Amino acid sequence: MLFFLAACLVLLAVRAPSQALPAAPNTAEASPDLAQLRLMIDRGQAVEALKQLDTFATRPTVPAGVNRLRGLALYSENQFAQADTAFASALKQDPHDVESAQLRGLTLFRLGRPAEAIPLLESAHNWTSHTKVDPSYVLALCYIDTRQYDKARQSFAVQYGFAPDSASAYLLAARMLLRREYLPIAQQYATKAVTLNPQLPLAHQLLGEIELASEHLDTAIADFQKEQQLNPLNGEVYDRLGDAYTRAGDYTRAEQSLQRAVLLEPTSTGPYILLGKVLLRQQDPANALMYLERAEKMDPNNYMTHALLGQAYRSLGRTDEAHRETDMAQKIQAASEPKLETTH
Repeated sequence: MLFFLAACLVLLAVRAPSQALPAAPNTAEASPDLAQLRLMIDRGQAVEALKQLDTFATRPTVPAGVNRLRGLALYSENQFAQADTAFASALKQDPHDVESAQLRGLTLFRLGRPAEAIPLLESAHNWTSHTKVDPSYVLALCYIDTRQYDKARQSFAVQYGFAPDSASAYLLAARMLLRREYLPIAQQYATKAVTLNPQLPLAHQLLGEIELASEHLDTAIADFQKEQQLNPLNGEVYDRLGDAYTRAGDYTRAEQSLQRAVLLEPTSTGPYILLGKVLLRQQDPANALMYLERAEKMDPNNYMTHALLGQAYRSLGRTDEAHRETDMAQKIQAASEPKLETTH
């Protein structure tokens, strides 16, 4: 789910491109009025731009570029349904408007209509100097959501310049599928990557992550160990191995692996938090506190850190501090929960 949320945050951060693709000669968008409106949208004044764009609606013929600008402004305001209508009008006026095709495809994806987005993105998927989001990436996500996994793999491969049937392409697709929680097909693709290239870096680690997500602890541990042998200085694999050992109840090996992760990745909070959890389960709150306090200094807004700190302080009889950390954990958790909008 974190991967999924992580992936969702990337798309929510996407804004409309700051420049249009080169306009065809003699188009009305070259006029000063539309150029100024484009600048307003780019500068975050989309609402004011929309008011001025309304004046063009009264003309007998809507100038070329107006509907595209309306779509850009609406997209900037997260009004995706209205933006889709505007981009559709722009494409009706000019079927060769590549920017409107790209942004309508992205808009349809944001509206949860990937099947409709695919033809648009397929016809306008090339990267240009004005493209702010790689259309190949969004197209691949649309393929995933419509269960066209091989096409998704090929599209991801295009984005990264991999051969579509290479081990790297399969591994990349497997990672993206894991992020969107398509675990069976992710495991299938990661296994294919290992078959094509048994020495491929991070392939066994990704397999282990998929197996860990499926709670297949024995096979996850085995794959993390294989990755450790291939890349012994990869601190992340020791962190993942420590997590697997913790879930399996092997706290001695978990602590050993997490200590190695801390030495290799001293700026990552994950191993410190897991070490705190492991030491608490070993009835060693004093040492757990040391790691958890370090994690809290590195990232004071982590819910789990404060929850575990509360447990550690409570075990040490430091009641006031335990209450403080528990309250902090609850506040952070409440702040992260989605809020329902109320209408008045």
